[in-house]
Amino acid sequence: MAVDAELDDDLSPAERRRRKVRDAIVEAAEAIFTEEGEAGISMRRIAERIDYSPAALYKYFDSKEALFDEIREQFFERLYRRMLAVEETATEGPQVNEACLRAYVETGLEQPAHYRLAFSGWFESTLDDREGTYGYAASERLELMIQKAIADGWFRSCDTYLAATSVWAGAHGLTMLAVTIPDFPRGGKSKCSHLSLDDVITFHAEMTGRGLATPKLNAWLDAQKAKK
Repeated sequence: MAVDAELDDDLSPAERRRRKVRDAIVEAAEAIFTEEGEAGISMRRIAERIDYSPAALYKYFDSKEALFDEIREQFFERLYRRMLAVEETATEGPQVNEACLRAYVETGLEQPAHYRLAFSGWFESTLDDREGTYGYAASERLELMIQKAIADGWFRSCDTYLAATSVWAGAHGLTMLAVTIPDFPRGGKSKCSHLSLDDVITFHAEMTGRGLATPKLNAWLDAQKAKK
Protein backbone atom coordinates (compact mmCIF):
# COMPACT_ATOMS: atom_id res chain seq x y z
CA MET A 1 0.00 0.00 0.00
CA ALA A 2 1.08 3.57 -0.59
CA VAL A 3 0.88 4.44 3.11
CA ASP A 4 3.22 1.60 4.02
CA ALA A 5 5.67 2.70 1.32
CA GLU A 6 5.73 6.20 2.75
CA LEU A 7 6.46 4.86 6.21
CA ASP A 8 9.29 2.61 4.96
CA ASP A 9 11.02 5.61 3.39
CA ASP A 10 11.47 7.08 6.88
CA LEU A 11 13.08 3.93 8.36
CA SER A 12 16.74 2.97 8.66
CA PRO A 13 17.81 -0.35 7.08
CA ALA A 14 17.82 -2.02 10.53
CA GLU A 15 14.36 -0.66 11.34
CA ARG A 16 13.11 -1.78 7.93
CA ARG A 17 14.35 -5.33 8.56
CA ARG A 18 12.74 -5.35 11.99
CA ARG A 19 9.47 -4.15 10.54
CA LYS A 20 9.63 -6.83 7.85
CA VAL A 21 9.92 -9.55 10.50
CA ARG A 22 7.12 -8.02 12.59
CA ASP A 23 4.90 -7.91 9.51
CA ALA A 24 5.69 -11.58 8.81
CA ILE A 25 4.67 -12.45 12.37
CA VAL A 26 1.38 -10.57 11.96
CA GLU A 27 0.70 -12.29 8.64
CA ALA A 28 1.35 -15.69 10.21
CA ALA A 29 -1.05 -14.91 13.05
CA GLU A 30 -3.71 -13.86 10.53
CA ALA A 31 -3.25 -17.07 8.53
CA ILE A 32 -3.59 -19.27 11.62
CA PHE A 33 -6.62 -17.28 12.77
CA THR A 34 -8.28 -17.75 9.37
CA GLU A 35 -7.61 -21.49 9.37
CA GLU A 36 -8.25 -22.38 13.02
CA GLY A 37 -9.79 -19.41 14.79
CA GLU A 38 -8.49 -17.57 17.84
CA ALA A 39 -7.91 -20.76 19.85
CA GLY A 40 -5.28 -21.92 17.36
CA ILE A 41 -3.01 -18.91 17.87
CA SER A 42 0.03 -19.29 20.07
CA MET A 43 3.51 -17.83 19.91
CA ARG A 44 4.89 -21.33 19.29
CA ARG A 45 2.52 -21.93 16.35
CA ILE A 46 3.38 -18.55 14.85
CA ALA A 47 7.10 -19.25 15.22
CA GLU A 48 6.71 -22.57 13.42
CA ARG A 49 4.81 -20.88 10.59
CA ILE A 50 7.67 -18.45 9.82
CA ASP A 51 10.48 -20.88 10.72
CA TYR A 52 11.62 -18.95 13.78
CA SER A 53 12.24 -20.20 17.29
CA PRO A 54 9.68 -19.10 19.92
CA ALA A 55 12.50 -17.37 21.80
CA ALA A 56 13.36 -15.31 18.71
CA LEU A 57 9.72 -14.26 18.40
CA TYR A 58 9.78 -12.75 21.87
CA LYS A 59 12.44 -10.31 20.70
CA TYR A 60 9.71 -8.68 18.63
CA PHE A 61 6.63 -9.24 20.82
CA ASP A 62 6.94 -10.08 24.50
CA SER A 63 3.49 -11.68 24.64
CA LYS A 64 0.51 -12.66 22.52
CA GLU A 65 -1.29 -9.62 23.92
CA ALA A 66 1.49 -7.36 22.60
CA LEU A 67 1.10 -8.98 19.18
CA PHE A 68 -2.64 -8.30 19.18
CA ASP A 69 -1.93 -4.69 20.17
CA GLU A 70 0.34 -4.38 17.13
CA ILE A 71 -2.34 -5.82 14.86
CA ARG A 72 -4.85 -3.25 16.09
CA GLU A 73 -2.29 -0.47 15.78
CA GLN A 74 -1.64 -1.35 12.13
CA PHE A 75 -5.37 -1.06 11.44
CA PHE A 76 -5.71 2.25 13.28
CA GLU A 77 -2.62 3.61 11.53
CA ARG A 78 -4.21 3.03 8.12
CA LEU A 79 -7.53 4.38 9.40
CA TYR A 80 -5.96 7.52 10.87
CA ARG A 81 -4.28 8.41 7.60
CA ARG A 82 -7.55 7.93 5.73
CA MET A 83 -9.35 10.13 8.26
CA LEU A 84 -6.86 12.91 7.57
CA ALA A 85 -7.49 12.53 3.84
CA VAL A 86 -11.27 12.78 4.43
CA GLU A 87 -10.76 16.00 6.39
CA GLU A 88 -8.80 17.51 3.54
CA THR A 89 -11.45 16.68 0.94
CA ALA A 90 -14.54 17.63 3.00
CA THR A 91 -15.23 21.06 1.50
CA GLU A 92 -18.98 20.96 2.21
CA GLY A 93 -20.97 19.71 5.16
CA PRO A 94 -19.56 18.06 8.30
CA GLN A 95 -16.32 16.08 8.19
CA VAL A 96 -18.07 13.17 9.91
CA ASN A 97 -19.92 12.11 6.77
CA GLU A 98 -20.41 9.25 4.35
CA ALA A 99 -16.81 9.49 3.17
CA CYS A 100 -15.63 9.11 6.77
CA LEU A 101 -17.74 5.96 7.31
CA ARG A 102 -16.68 4.58 3.95
CA ALA A 103 -13.02 5.11 4.86
CA TYR A 104 -13.48 3.01 7.99
CA VAL A 105 -15.30 0.17 6.22
CA GLU A 106 -12.85 0.09 3.32
CA THR A 107 -9.88 0.04 5.71
CA GLY A 108 -11.37 -3.04 7.37
CA LEU A 109 -12.18 -4.71 4.05
CA GLU A 110 -8.61 -4.29 2.79
CA GLN A 111 -7.51 -7.02 5.19
CA PRO A 112 -10.60 -8.83 6.55
CA ALA A 113 -8.70 -11.43 8.58
CA HIS A 114 -6.59 -8.66 10.08
CA TYR A 115 -9.70 -6.76 11.15
CA ARG A 116 -11.42 -9.80 12.68
CA LEU A 117 -8.26 -10.72 14.56
CA ALA A 118 -7.71 -7.16 15.76
CA PHE A 119 -11.09 -7.13 17.47
CA SER A 120 -11.27 -10.74 18.59
CA GLY A 121 -11.58 -11.90 22.20
CA TRP A 122 -8.17 -10.47 23.06
CA PHE A 123 -9.39 -6.91 22.48
CA GLU A 124 -8.74 -4.66 25.48
CA SER A 125 -10.81 -1.51 25.93
CA THR A 126 -7.76 0.35 27.30
CA LEU A 127 -6.19 0.54 23.84
CA ASP A 128 -7.55 3.96 22.87
CA ASP A 129 -6.62 5.43 26.27
CA ARG A 130 -2.89 5.13 25.61
CA GLU A 131 -1.54 8.40 24.27
CA GLY A 132 0.96 8.02 21.47
CA THR A 133 -0.89 5.14 19.78
CA TYR A 134 -2.74 5.38 16.48
CA GLY A 135 -5.83 4.02 18.22
CA TYR A 136 -5.76 7.01 20.55
CA ALA A 137 -5.03 9.42 17.69
CA ALA A 138 -7.94 8.10 15.60
CA SER A 139 -10.31 8.41 18.57
CA GLU A 140 -9.13 11.95 19.28
CA ARG A 141 -9.43 12.90 15.60
CA LEU A 142 -13.02 11.68 15.41
CA GLU A 143 -13.97 13.65 18.50
CA LEU A 144 -12.31 16.78 17.09
CA MET A 145 -14.25 16.34 13.83
CA ILE A 146 -17.48 16.18 15.81
CA GLN A 147 -16.51 19.26 17.83
CA LYS A 148 -15.89 21.15 14.59
CA ALA A 149 -19.26 20.04 13.19
CA ILE A 150 -20.95 21.42 16.31
CA ALA A 151 -19.00 24.69 16.11
CA ASP A 152 -19.91 25.05 12.42
CA GLY A 153 -23.60 24.52 13.16
CA TRP A 154 -23.95 21.12 11.46
CA PHE A 155 -24.38 19.01 14.61
CA ARG A 156 -26.48 19.84 17.66
CA SER A 157 -24.74 20.39 20.98
CA CYS A 158 -23.96 17.05 22.66
CA ASP A 159 -21.38 15.11 24.63
CA THR A 160 -18.70 14.81 21.95
CA TYR A 161 -17.07 11.75 23.52
CA LEU A 162 -20.43 9.96 23.64
CA ALA A 163 -21.14 10.97 20.03
CA ALA A 164 -17.71 9.77 18.88
CA THR A 165 -18.16 6.46 20.69
CA SER A 166 -21.59 5.98 19.11
CA VAL A 167 -20.29 6.80 15.62
CA TRP A 168 -17.40 4.37 16.07
CA ALA A 169 -19.73 1.64 17.39
CA GLY A 170 -21.89 1.91 14.27
CA ALA A 171 -18.90 1.91 11.93
CA HIS A 172 -17.32 -1.05 13.70
CA GLY A 173 -20.54 -3.07 13.66
CA LEU A 174 -21.07 -2.48 9.95
CA THR A 175 -17.46 -3.35 9.16
CA MET A 176 -17.53 -6.52 11.24
CA LEU A 177 -20.65 -7.66 9.37
CA ALA A 178 -18.98 -6.87 6.04
CA VAL A 179 -15.81 -8.83 6.83
CA THR A 180 -17.64 -11.76 8.45
CA ILE A 181 -20.71 -12.43 6.28
CA PRO A 182 -20.00 -13.34 2.64
CA ASP A 183 -21.71 -10.98 0.17
CA PHE A 184 -23.14 -8.80 2.95
CA PRO A 185 -25.86 -7.43 2.98
CA ARG A 186 -27.32 -9.94 0.54
CA GLY A 187 -25.93 -13.01 2.26
CA GLY A 188 -28.30 -15.35 0.43
CA LYS A 189 -31.46 -13.55 1.51
CA SER A 190 -33.83 -12.90 -1.40
CA LYS A 191 -35.38 -9.82 0.21
CA CYS A 192 -31.92 -8.21 0.30
CA SER A 193 -30.94 -9.16 -3.25
CA HIS A 194 -31.37 -5.58 -4.50
CA LEU A 195 -29.04 -4.13 -1.85
CA SER A 196 -25.31 -3.55 -1.94
CA LEU A 197 -22.79 -2.67 0.74
CA ASP A 198 -22.66 0.83 -0.76
CA ASP A 199 -26.41 1.16 -0.15
CA VAL A 200 -25.99 0.23 3.50
CA ILE A 201 -23.06 2.62 3.98
CA THR A 202 -25.00 5.49 2.41
CA PHE A 203 -28.11 4.81 4.49
CA HIS A 204 -26.14 4.35 7.73
CA ALA A 205 -24.18 7.55 7.16
CA GLU A 206 -27.38 9.53 6.61
CA MET A 207 -29.01 7.93 9.66
CA THR A 208 -26.00 8.86 11.80
CA GLY A 209 -25.88 12.39 10.42
CA ARG A 210 -29.56 13.07 10.94
CA GLY A 211 -29.31 11.71 14.47
CA LEU A 212 -26.83 14.50 15.27
CA ALA A 213 -28.19 17.07 12.84
CA THR A 214 -29.27 20.64 13.28
CA PRO A 215 -31.92 22.06 10.91
CA LYS A 216 -29.01 23.39 8.86
CA LEU A 217 -27.62 19.90 8.28
CA ASN A 218 -31.05 18.38 7.60
CA ALA A 219 -31.65 21.01 4.91
CA TRP A 220 -28.19 20.35 3.42
CA LEU A 221 -28.77 16.58 3.37
CA ASP A 222 -32.16 17.07 1.71
CA ALA A 223 -30.53 19.24 -0.95
CA GLN A 224 -27.81 16.61 -1.55
CA LYS A 225 -30.43 13.88 -2.02
CA ALA A 226 -32.40 16.08 -4.42
CA LYS A 227 -29.33 16.37 -6.65
CA LYS A 228 -29.08 12.59 -7.09
